Amino acid sequence: MADVFGQIYGQPRVRDFLRASIASGRTTHAYLFTGPAGSNKTQAAYALAAALLCENGGCAACPVCERVRARKHPDVRYYAPEGANGYLVDQIREIVSDTALAPIQARLKIYIVDRVDLLGTSAANAFLKTLEEPPDDVVLILLGRTRESVLPTIVSRCSVVPFRLIPASEAAAILSQRTGASLEVAKVAIEACGGSVTRGIEFLKSNERLAFRRTVMEMLARLDTADTWDVIGMASELVVAAKAPLDSVREANEAKLAQDADFLAKSAIRQIEARNKRELTARSVESFRQIAAITASFLRDVLVVCAETGNLVINYDVRDTIEAVASRTSEPNVVRALQAVNVFNESISYNVSPETCLDAMLFEIGEALYGTHSPY
Repeated sequence: MADVFGQIYGQPRVRDFLRASIASGRTTHAYLFTGPAGSNKTQAAYALAAALLCENGGCAACPVCERVRARKHPDVRYYAPEGANGYLVDQIREIVSDTALAPIQARLKIYIVDRVDLLGTSAANAFLKTLEEPPDDVVLILLGRTRESVLPTIVSRCSVVPFRLIPASEAAAILSQRTGASLEVAKVAIEACGGSVTRGIEFLKSNERLAFRRTVMEMLARLDTADTWDVIGMASELVVAAKAPLDSVREANEAKLAQDADFLAKSAIRQIEARNKRELTARSVESFRQIAAITASFLRDVLVVCAETGNLVINYDVRDTIEAVASRTSEPNVVRALQAVNVFNESISYNVSPETCLDAMLFEIGEALYGTHSPY
């Protein structure tokens, strides 16, 4: 029988553990999910949230499960770092204060707190009492890259659930099986989505996302002849393309809030507005991370051609472009270009202008690959 845990792809042990916990009623007030990017921690967190709120333990078919899956349930809150170096103390205090408020619709409130490996000592200290003794109607699900990167005072107060790295070949096979796409196409999608099967499924279903990938690839192909104004224009165009899907999300959220406004208290409306704002921020960051993933995939293919292992190219549909770029550069230069992508990926986690970050990344890639002049 299908349930919400069936969507935790590539993590059979996690899936079995969470199912057993719900079935036995042996859940706890605080979890720490640890694992690399693309290991489906976030998907698992929402699955656990649905199972905790659903009257049938996460049936995947009821309105509650559907709202959680769509990330529209008012009692499931998602947080990510907003500071230049991680979580702000005021951000954590906001979470702590919010836990004292009653749920809007359900009997519980679920807090999904991402990248707790970026939780500094001051922010962590503001969180410890709530983490150790949260209100009875609160469950905290923390997400981090590794157990060792999370402060011991946080780890000791949580039930730790480790997630394994899903090899790209296995992720592509899962994606192919789930969607019916060819293995070749599935590999492209996995690369474009940073290794995540869940996002890969959404990617292949979206004509917008597929067109977005083509746009990124076309711009990377033009870098060799681009001048400063061309690069600035490319960055601006990519920002518009990245944010375009958010317009429909914003409109849907506003329409739903307007529909329910007469039945909700002012405090509940404020909570929903704050949740909607966090959702838009998270989705915006996800779109920019996809630019980084697509760019890194393109550059890795250039690198394997430079290394005379062209049989390993993933982006088969732009092979001619990849080979043309490889003929004009070298392995060390491509490595430098990949470092620029890593810097961009880290920068967009914080309150930095995405367009400025994109400008810098594209200039640095052009400089690394072709020696073109960079203003940075």
